[in-house]
Amino acid sequence: MLKIALPNKGRLAEDARELFEEAGLPVRTRGDRALSASLGYGGEFEALFVRAQDIPEFVADGVADAGVTGWDLVCESARPVTSRLDLGFGECRLVAAAKEESHIRSLEDIPAAARIATSFQRITREFFAKRSQGVEIIPISGAAEIAPLLGIADMIVDITSTGSTLKMNGLREIGTLLTSRAQLITRAETKPSDEVKNESLDALATALESVIRARGTRYLMANVPKSKLDEVKQILPGINGPTVIDILNGGDTVAVHAVVDAEKVYRVIKSLKALDATGILVTRVERLMP
Repeated sequence: MLKIALPNKGRLAEDARELFEEAGLPVRTRGDRALSASLGYGGEFEALFVRAQDIPEFVADGVADAGVTGWDLVCESARPVTSRLDLGFGECRLVAAAKEESHIRSLEDIPAAARIATSFQRITREFFAKRSQGVEIIPISGAAEIAPLLGIADMIVDITSTGSTLKMNGLREIGTLLTSRAQLITRAETKPSDEVKNESLDALATALESVIRARGTRYLMANVPKSKLDEVKQILPGINGPTVIDILNGGDTVAVHAVVDAEKVYRVIKSLKALDATGILVTRVERLMP
């Protein structure tokens, strides 16, 4: 049974659990405070609930065979792990921000020896070193927004999704250091003896990816006149074009099936109706594999 490290709290934890459940691997725990749980109805994997920032360490040291955490935390840890799959949620940015009244308006405006408060010390130090900008890193844990207001630092480097918290605290974004989303990570180096383990991890990544691919899509079916098929193909490109199926006693009518973007469903139905389509049915797609 492979061990998968999952975030123990927060939005990242909620999104990870939802994804695994949609992939047929629900978290089956003995209680809300359990530190581990079975993943899947057959107990294919074991989940370990730990802090998101500790997951790169757990995976790199082999305590867990894989983990779900943010790319920002992976980069900050600098542990030898690699991303097997971008999970598509937990999107955020690591940004530099200064007080609204500050003369600093861009990364180029940052003066020599500027004091930057951050909990992302490694990323910040390496980012400015590559730009040959000598800054002083002020280590801080918790809310960094207070540092400039207390005079502890001239500016901060912190994670944001919308920027609203920065604005609320009188700070202005001046540049992005890193963009991040949740990743399925594994150890960077594998051993020949890990072949069976890697097959299981590949199967896990494939299952999760099929759910991610399906999100934002719909499966559409409709009956259309054979004479309009060329026009229908322009409306329903699908993955490799629409599937066309003869209808028993359908005469000059055939059934067409295709996967379409959810945001385009309204316009697609409107276009199909203009071609005299009937029996239009739209359903959700649970999984999609190319």
